[in-house]
Amino acid sequence: METQSVIVCRCEEVDLKQLLETAERYSCSSRELKLRSRAGMGYCGGRTCRLLVDSIVQQLTDTQASNEIPLKHQPPVRPVTFQNLGGGLS
Repeated sequence: METQSVIVCRCEEVDLKQLLETAERYSCSSRELKLRSRAGMGYCGGRTCRLLVDSIVQQLTDTQASNEIPLKHQPPVRPVTFQNLGGGLS
């Protein structure tokens, strides 16, 4: 399996190769990389890929995250109860 074909953001289907190319081309911060690639902007709001995007930028720039504008995850737009998920049976 090719390492760079690994999907980093499952929601937006962004792979490692796309992130590396974008980060190298634009010399972006984590936030810029997120905005340019849409990694972390999908349904989960970055809960699964946010740390990976941060670590990719840290490795490429050889710096620690500044946390001036940290990547954050967003909760779902509307919470769903277990009753609604289970079909409303009581």
